[in-house]
Amino acid sequence: MSSAIAGQALDMGPLRRLSPRFWLARQTQLALFWGPVFVIALVVALLTRVPASPLLPIAVALIAAGAWLVERGRYRSWGYAERDDDLIVTRGLLFRRVSVVPYGRMQFIDVTAGPIDRAFGLATVQLHTAAAASDARIPGLIRVDADALRDRLAIVGEAKATGL
Repeated sequence: MSSAIAGQALDMGPLRRLSPRFWLARQTQLALFWGPVFVIALVVALLTRVPASPLLPIAVALIAAGAWLVERGRYRSWGYAERDDDLIVTRGLLFRRVSVVPYGRMQFIDVTAGPIDRAFGLATVQLHTAAAASDARIPGLIRVDADALRDRLAIVGEAKATGL
């Protein structure tokens, strides 16, 4: 069923992807975390006399590279499409998830941005429905685009409200 839904989304044309700035923001987050961890591992390797200690910075570098690859895949997996009656959000690297949120079921829409996202001019659009499991979010949108999407979804959602 999810492949049929994804096929319907693709019938409209390609899914919209996240801003390339989102990937830059995620790389910044990775560097802010793994950079100090690598430096600490390097210092520990230089100061200790344990025979295996030179392997510590190499292990940290390999784990950081793995985290970078996973994050890159996650970035590429996000997409969304606005259709006549609903919004489709796709995501997931290992477990692909396709969420279909009918406009009439949306209760409210949040636009949020953390400090790194704000530094890159990004925001996340969070859709809330009556069912908590059906909530969807679209991270990595340019702030202006996120505000415009929120406004479009609010207008269409009010027009298609189904008795909530």
